Amino acid sequence: MKYINAADVLPEELLKQVQAYVKGDLLYVPNDNEQKRWGEKSGSRTYYIKRNIEMKKRYKDGTSISEISDSYGLAFDTVKKILYS
Repeated sequence: MKYINAADVLPEELLKQVQAYVKGDLLYVPNDNEQKRWGEKSGSRTYYIKRNIEMKKRYKDGTSISEISDSYGLAFDTVKKILYS
């Protein structure tokens, strides 16, 4: 993230209003785009949703929790949480 001096980009009147609240500190101004949920930008959310669906299907088809745990490299309790959620 690049630092920008507010005096270089804001009109003087607006700068004085901002200075009434924040003087000499860094201020983050978020963009006006709708914030995405965790993993939506990278695709991680989709990956984990698909993985969890696949795990539930395997369990329904008779695969034990221990086998699912071993094949996905997850702790037994983690698999239980996914399956029972």
